[in-house]
Amino acid sequence: MMRLRLPRAVLFDLDGTLADTAPDLAAAVNLMRSARGLAAVPYEQLRPVASAGARGLLGAAFGISPDAPEFAAMRVEFLDNYAAAIAIHTSLFDGIRDMLDGLEQAGLQWGIVTNKPARFTDALVPLIGLGDAACVISGDTTPHAKPHPQPLLEAAGRIGLASEACWYVGDDLRDIQAGRAAGMATIGAGWGYCGNVDPLTWEADVLVESPLQLLALLNTN
Repeated sequence: MMRLRLPRAVLFDLDGTLADTAPDLAAAVNLMRSARGLAAVPYEQLRPVASAGARGLLGAAFGISPDAPEFAAMRVEFLDNYAAAIAIHTSLFDGIRDMLDGLEQAGLQWGIVTNKPARFTDALVPLIGLGDAACVISGDTTPHAKPHPQPLLEAAGRIGLASEACWYVGDDLRDIQAGRAAGMATIGAGWGYCGNVDPLTWEADVLVESPLQLLALLNTN
C-alpha cells in the first residue's frame, strides 16, 4: 500500500462514501415509474448509479440522457420526490461514525464535499448525524462541481488549510479526478457504489475496502 503524507484534514464525498443514500434515491425514481404505470426497477440495478444522481438514476430507470428533451422536467420531478422523502431509509455506512470519531480523536478535521445540491445536503446532513463536519461544500456552493477541483479547494480554504494537507475520499472516478487536480492525496472508497466500475481503474493513491481500513492508514504512514 502506498505511503501517504499524514493529513491535517480528511474530506469526504457524501453519497456512496459516508452515507448509503441509494434506497431513498431509488425510491424517488421508482415513484416516477409507478406514476406512469411502469413496474419498479430492481434496487440492485439502481444502487450502482446512485452517486451519479438524477443523471444516473433517470438513465437507469428510463433510458434517457441529459440531452433528451424530456430530461429537464423529469429531473425536477425526481428531485421533488427525493426532497419529500430524503431520509426514510438513508443511513451512514457501517463503520463511518467510528472512523469519524477516530479522526477527531487524532486531532484531525473532517468535512464533506459533494455534488449534491445544497437544497438536499443542508436538509440531509443533520438528519444522519453528520452535523459536526468542519465544512460542507455542495454541488452548487461554487461555480463548478466535481471533477473540477474548485469545491475541494473551497473546502480546504474554509477550514484554513492548504489543499496538500488534506486527503479526499470518494467512491467515483470524478472524486479521484477532483482530488488529484486539487493537489490532495486521493483515496478510493471501495465500500461505496463505484458505478459498476472496478475502482482500481481510477488510479487513486490508495484504495480501501472499509472505513476502519481508512482510519488505519493514519497508523501506517
